[in-house]
Parts: sequence; C-alpha cells; structure tokens
Amino acid sequence: MTQKRQLTAIIEREGDGYVALCPELDIASQGLSLEEARTNLKEALELFFETADPAEIKTRLHDDVFVTRVEVAVG
Repeated sequence: MTQKRQLTAIIEREGDGYVALCPELDIASQGLSLEEARTNLKEALELFFETADPAEIKTRLHDDVFVTRVEVAVG
C-alpha cells in the first residue's frame, strides 16, 4: 500500500513560466504553466521519496513549515 503525505507547494511566476518549491524538503521544479509546475514538483518529490535513503529523508524533511503573509513598510 502506498503511503500519502501532504506537503507544501509554493508556486510563483518567473519570466514566461512558473517555479514550484516544496519548503519541507527544499526541492524545486518548474513549468510553462501553473499546473505543469505543480505536476513537475509532484514528480520530483515522488522520485526523491523513491530513491532517497531514509536517513537523508529524515535529515532534509522539515515538518514545521509555516506559510503566512506579513505587512511591511516599503517607502
């Protein structure tokens, strides 16, 4: 049985495409569309979990990731 895990995907526009980042593992990917970047990140994460040593997963995985917005003075 395949185990599932929820991870964060932060996707932002960069030039003509999109960059997707998973901060829990510091793994990134990209794509020409938002959905392509998301799909490519998912594939990169699945490949990492398939091939990485359990010790590497434990070392790289950060469970306490918080995504929030802050308001700052800019002028």
